[in-house]
Amino acid sequence: MTRVAIVKTGAPPPDLAARHSDYPAMFGALLGEGYDIETFDAQAGEWPDAATFDAAIITGSPAGVYETDPWIGRLLEWIRGARGRTGLIGVCFGHQAMAQALGGRVEKSDRGWGVGLHRYDVRSIEPWMTPGAATVAIPASHQDQVVEKPAEARILLSSAFTPFAGLAWDADAISFQGHPEFTPAYAADLTGGRRDRIGAGVADHALASLTGANDRALVGEWVRRFIGSRAGR
Repeated sequence: MTRVAIVKTGAPPPDLAARHSDYPAMFGALLGEGYDIETFDAQAGEWPDAATFDAAIITGSPAGVYETDPWIGRLLEWIRGARGRTGLIGVCFGHQAMAQALGGRVEKSDRGWGVGLHRYDVRSIEPWMTPGAATVAIPASHQDQVVEKPAEARILLSSAFTPFAGLAWDADAISFQGHPEFTPAYAADLTGGRRDRIGAGVADHALASLTGANDRALVGEWVRRFIGSRAGR
């Protein structure tokens, strides 16, 4: 069975976790059957042996990759050491952590909050990105952004709001700013709970967008195919 490590770097607000579960469970639902999944808590100092897994998913977090908490520095070191030893997949904070660890730069964006259903242009067609698409729409929830990509990274997804919304390194590492694992219901509850911080107008626009059609299933299939391309290596 395909082995997947989930490096948990954060958790939903407790009231939302009670209704929607935690991030590892969300990724488990996105992947579906056929995976042996083991979770590692980065904040508790738990790190997978990358070579024993077909892939490792780095989750979202309310933290910023530029912060000085010791576990963040250790995460960046782990990413550099794991690269090439397993298939790396970063989402939101995980996307930013991979970029920061591998030569890019992340900042709190002056564009403000990116929330709701965001649509991204597909900039690079990779072998695992089938079925293909010209654009994809998935939930987003972030203030930080990759502002300088690593030199060797290819841009997978892009938008005017998020120029580096998806990145790939060779054939063994990919990352996404958006959240294919978030259901619209969870994304809506998360956004609603941050209404005072986000601003009423931005939050209302985001909530309206989440009622539209999304491409979570497609991006989930891409992730499964990427993991499949790494299995057994």
